[in-house]
Amino acid sequence: MSGTILPYLTLGAILFCVGLYGALTKKNAVIVLLSIELMLNAANLNLVAFSKFSIAPSLQGQIFSLFNMTVAAAEVAIGIAILITLYRNKGTSNVDDMNELRK
Repeated sequence: MSGTILPYLTLGAILFCVGLYGALTKKNAVIVLLSIELMLNAANLNLVAFSKFSIAPSLQGQIFSLFNMTVAAAEVAIGIAILITLYRNKGTSNVDDMNELRK
């Protein structure tokens, strides 16, 4: 097995930091959801890298990564449904305006 795990972990850290920055600073709810997805994909990249470069390589990292993608897809579907409902009620996708559960 040749290569090193460092480039994968560096890319994963950069992707996670970009996603964290977007989730904490942006006002648009769609951008916040996209940033959360970017953070989940960075975690998936690290899972696959750790699985490939472990002492006894196995498919556990890939399987857990697929499970994580399934959870992320469900999270996006529910998040978009909530966002559409809030947009219909409030008329905006600004995160600051969505701080109440009732009108």
